[in-house]
Formats: sequence, structure tokens, C-alpha cells
Amino acid sequence: MPIFSKEQILNQLKEVRYPGFSRDIVSFGLVKEIELAEGEVRIKLELSSPNPDIPGQLEKEIKSKLSSFEGIGNIQVFIKRPESHPTPKSTLISSDIKHIIAVASGKGGVGKSTVAANLACALYKKGLVVGLCDCDIYGPSISMMFGTTESPQITPDERLIPVEQYGLKLMSMGFLLEADQPAVLRGPLVTRYTQEFLKNVEWGNLDFLVLDLPPGTGDIQLTIVQTVRLSGAVIVTTPQEVALVDARKAVSMFKKVNVPILGIIENMSYFICPTDNKKYDLFGCGGGKKEAEKQNVPFLGEIPIEAELRISSDHGLPIVLSEPDRKTSQVFLEAAQKIIDFLK
Repeated sequence: MPIFSKEQILNQLKEVRYPGFSRDIVSFGLVKEIELAEGEVRIKLELSSPNPDIPGQLEKEIKSKLSSFEGIGNIQVFIKRPESHPTPKSTLISSDIKHIIAVASGKGGVGKSTVAANLACALYKKGLVVGLCDCDIYGPSISMMFGTTESPQITPDERLIPVEQYGLKLMSMGFLLEADQPAVLRGPLVTRYTQEFLKNVEWGNLDFLVLDLPPGTGDIQLTIVQTVRLSGAVIVTTPQEVALVDARKAVSMFKKVNVPILGIIENMSYFICPTDNKKYDLFGCGGGKKEAEKQNVPFLGEIPIEAELRISSDHGLPIVLSEPDRKTSQVFLEAAQKIIDFLK
């Protein structure tokens, strides 16, 4: 009989992190079965990530963690991959979408949704067909930034039809909640809603689908990288080190799951005083650009702190659409062009 228990094995597996994430494979629900025999352990995992490198990384890490147990002579890791049981075509995100890009940040409070909204508008201004999906289930803001609370319609086969505003196709939890109603959901339900937005929305033909991710590197990020094949990710930061530390984590997460980094964009870069036209670096200077050079990824631009950007978002008309000739709008338009050129 084995001198170790399933509970001991499970506790040890809680030390195995999913590549690129801070959470372990047990809390993510990837461990489906543990079998014990004389001197042998069999671990069964179920992954939905298409990344071919992940299974090998996990198997190596699991064997390393379990090798410390006395009496284990053989460790077998069986990993069920999505290729074995393909998802029915009707539930997959539309193949008519050319590029799906994520706008992400390692921490909150850096203005990621403002960047995502204006970047989507900048791609639209380049003559492209664009959708924007608000994946921040707890704190949806895209509905407000686009000035609409219209509820999405449903097709006869129960697929959601995106709300259209200013020429873009939009989906957000904000369209499904009444005003001021919070999204009180547990983790599994958040994951389910995210998958619904990705799989069960009638996006139609799009050149770009922009995903506005919640901050961090947790459940929703894992759900997204396992559900769709991203063309790339844009990382939003501010100049100060406390934001750059988390931006590095976001870059590392996407690199480990083989998602190209389209670039780092720095928000709240500086403030131009309207009275004396002097530039003030309130949160430091050049941090985003230096980090992009350090990570060997493109730098997409510096977005200043200005009242007009905030006002346009509060009034439901992104600044790229309301004032396309403004310097801030030009930064977004140049960033959009860099992304287009990167993906050619």
C-alpha cells in the first residue's frame, strides 16, 4: 500500500502554478483524478488550451513536485487535450473574425478600459470593421463610455446580437444589468459569462475584435487564452514603478502562453498645465518606454492626463471619435497603425 495519501498528493499539486499565472492547477480545476497504486501515482488533467507547450511544462513541474515523496517509484501524468474532443462548430467564436486582440493590465487604475475603447475606435477610424467585448464582468464600463444602455437582441438560436454604436459592435455586462446593479457572481459564473461573450455572440465579419480584460492574471485571463486564439495583447501601464511591476507580470503571462505582445502603451504619462503650458511628469517619466525596450516589445505611445479625455469618456463618446485631430487621439491612431502593421 502507498505510504502517501491522495490528500497529500493534492496538497503538493497546489504548488504547481499554471504557466504564466499566479494560481495553481488545483484551484483552476484542472486536476480531474488522482489514482494511487503500489509505488505509483497517476494524475489526470484536463486542459482546454491549444498551446502545445503547456502539457509538457505541467508534466515536468508535477513530477518535480511529487518526486520528494518517499516511496513513489513511478509518476504518470495523463493530459486530455481539446484536440481529442473538438468543440462543436456552433459554439466556437466566429471564424469570420480576422484578429482578436486583448487589452490588459497587471493592475487596476491605469485606465485600461479608456485605452481599449479609444484603441477600438482608432482601428475603426482606419477603415476597419471592429467589435469591442468588455470582459470585465465585475466592473463593466464600455456601455457608459459609448453612451448606450441598449439591451442586446437574441437570435432564434439563442445567440446574442452585439449592440451597435458609432459604427462599432459592442458587448458588455453593462448591457445586461440595470443601472447601478452590481454583478454579484462567484468565480465559476464569471467564467461562464466570459465564455458566453466569446462563444455565443453573433459578431459577424470583423477585422478586429478587441477584448477589454479585467486587471490581473487570474481566472478570466486563463479562460480567454484557453477559449480563443489571440492574435496578440496590448499591455497598459502608467510610468511609475508600482504599475510597471504588474505590467511585467502581464507581459510574462502572455509570453508563457505564446500570445504575441503587440506593445506597451503608457497612460497618464504627463500633464500639460493649461495656464503656463508647462509639462509635469506626475507619475515619473519614460517608464513605459524603458520597459518596452527591456521586454523587447513595441512601444505604442504616451497618453497624457487631460480633462478632455475624461470628459469624453464620461459623456459616452470616446475622444478619438469626438476630437480625432487632438494630440491624444493621434497617439491612439498611431498605436492602432502600429498594431495593424505588426499583424500584417
